[in-house]
Amino acid sequence: MSEQHRRAEPMIPERRRSVPLLFGDTPTFLGVPHVELPTTEGGFDVIFLGVPWEGTVTWGGFSGCELATKTIREASVRYGGYFPEYDLNVLDLLRLGDAGDVRVSQGRPQETMAEVRRAAGAVYSAGAIPVLFGGDHSYTPEAVAALADAVEGEVGVIHLDAHLDNLPDYGGDPYARCGPLWRILRTPGVRGRSVVHMGIRGPRNALLQRDLAREAGCRVLTMREIRSRGLDEALKEALEWAHEGTSAVYLTICSDILDAACNPGGPPDFDGLWPHELFKLVHKVAMKGLDGLDFVEVYPLQDPHGRSSHLAAWTLLHALAGLAQGRSERKGPEEGERR
Repeated sequence: MSEQHRRAEPMIPERRRSVPLLFGDTPTFLGVPHVELPTTEGGFDVIFLGVPWEGTVTWGGFSGCELATKTIREASVRYGGYFPEYDLNVLDLLRLGDAGDVRVSQGRPQETMAEVRRAAGAVYSAGAIPVLFGGDHSYTPEAVAALADAVEGEVGVIHLDAHLDNLPDYGGDPYARCGPLWRILRTPGVRGRSVVHMGIRGPRNALLQRDLAREAGCRVLTMREIRSRGLDEALKEALEWAHEGTSAVYLTICSDILDAACNPGGPPDFDGLWPHELFKLVHKVAMKGLDGLDFVEVYPLQDPHGRSSHLAAWTLLHALAGLAQGRSERKGPEEGERR
């Protein structure tokens, strides 16, 4: 075996270094340094966290989404940080670290949720933004709660999904993946009128969910409205809504925001966004100012070629590019340069 192959060198020419491994043959996201939480080392802009969790199944059999922390990381090391379309290199403008996977307790959702909140809180305590991926949608409220703990003022949320995900419980389980927005809206520090649902569509939503969203004061932008008004106009309203009266904004992305044709490793929900639309959306959200992010519901077992894991990595990288560009423009070119 060649030395280059043994050291798992990335394909990008300027990244001539070995990729750190978290466990076994699983690399860090994008090959960035591994960080142990809690950390006293400052200077990180973003720290990645995997959440290998699948709780109550609400349709069909188990999806295997807990495996996505590995497949998304594996996909990510195919890429560097340079985007010709933005003419910037994320790795030059942001200091990134990967803290590995949050410890989960199978069959014990309450313990797992507490661990997610603790880990996200440790990232905020380090002065960084957590970017979480993998697992089902049920853990998002814990990351939002950690953000609310960390900031003064209220938090807004932009929720990209086919479904409202705001049911109080599923079969008595309050932690089911169909209810994270119910819990978010009851999190101290979250401003209900600054919660925006985008991309909602299809027959897996219930009238009760619409009523609950209206009662909470949320803005619901269905896919039909986004198509009718245009993505730019809809996104402008979403950003105004999420930032009004808040000091921080969190972005949560379910993979089924995408059309099923583009998302083989996700739920079979049609009439969604195309990748270029999602990339544009997350880039602009991050440019405006972003304080936390997750990408959930990737199902590697039904996607042997890993297309959805790669798409998740691309989405996160576009968000990082937006974050880097927004910070660089606000600071100026010299101060914006990290290294």
